[in-house]
Amino acid sequence: MTVRAFLQLAILGLSTVATHAPASAEGTVVAGRHGAWTLHVNDGKSVKLCFVTAEPETSEPKTSARAPALLYVSAWPKDGIKTEISVKAGYPLKAGADVKVTVDRDTFKLFSKDERAYVADATQELKLIEAMKKASRLKVEAKGERNAGTTDTYSLSGFTDALAALAAACP
Repeated sequence: MTVRAFLQLAILGLSTVATHAPASAEGTVVAGRHGAWTLHVNDGKSVKLCFVTAEPETSEPKTSARAPALLYVSAWPKDGIKTEISVKAGYPLKAGADVKVTVDRDTFKLFSKDERAYVADATQELKLIEAMKKASRLKVEAKGERNAGTTDTYSLSGFTDALAALAAACP
């Protein structure tokens, strides 16, 4: 695991606290809201990180017991990363199973690691960001370790404004 990946996992864990706790938790603050999206900024002593998050509008099955699911777009200025997409499923994902993301008619495959999913290819990540800017909804389909599947639907309302705020907060 690279240092950047380790730091991302650590900060993403903190963001769950920041999303569901006071804004001052662990140095991460809510810096703005844009439609369904929330901008978080962590101006850490060693690494500055900014990210926008959205919670699912709907989740299926409704009876699924799990931690909160979140869709992230992160910026790591020190590493030159401006729009890194990830999904937190809220439960352990099936090892080696792809997570399917659908935006309108476009489908993207993300790789899973523990309870998170990431885009493996930078070109696909850019295509996913562009598709998200043009659409109103995004659907995430994932399988858990016990073969239980979930489908989360996210609103893309305010996404373009949230990306602009992300770029301004972490240039």
